[in-house]
Amino acid sequence: MKRKVVSQINLREDRLPPGQKWISAPIVYDIVDALPDWDLSEYRFKVWGQVSKPLELSYDELLSLPAVELVADFHCVTRWSVKDIVWEGVQTKTILSMVEPTQEAKFVLVHCLEGYTTNIPIEYLFEEDSILAYKMYGKPIPKRHGFPLRLVVPKLYAWKSAKYVWGLEILKEDVPGFWERRGYNMRGDPWREERYW
Repeated sequence: MKRKVVSQINLREDRLPPGQKWISAPIVYDIVDALPDWDLSEYRFKVWGQVSKPLELSYDELLSLPAVELVADFHCVTRWSVKDIVWEGVQTKTILSMVEPTQEAKFVLVHCLEGYTTNIPIEYLFEEDSILAYKMYGKPIPKRHGFPLRLVVPKLYAWKSAKYVWGLEILKEDVPGFWERRGYNMRGDPWREERYW
């Protein structure tokens, strides 16, 4: 039985952030037209940069780590939100405890298999409800929703919850990712409507 985590955002009095509307299921967006089939025998999840113990794991090794079930709302910058999506995966704070970030570690640049990147202040990855998910609603994440691995950070807009993740680069300085270089906010807090620069 997996430990269950309910995101604090689901319990807020202002559960629906300003400018958002509830819909029944997440809409899929990608930066490429067609996704290749990932070869999981070749897949490696890596964490490097401002850490004492750089990490590299196979997919099976990642799946063998302690996991949680996360229930969290999902808020897209394009103004839709979905209630109570159920994810399963490894808490990012578990990964950070394994790599031991240095005192200079302030930000994370997330790297994805199709070339996408996004930046996140490292403190969000110490939150109870931030996970690296490999299941959605009890089944392996569908490819269009991020298989083999999706970062889920419920306290930020969904473009920060990157799909097809293979690496976390731990940094001293904040570096803009794919959408941030195109005008999206460097942080992306839905309750502050941090949509764009």
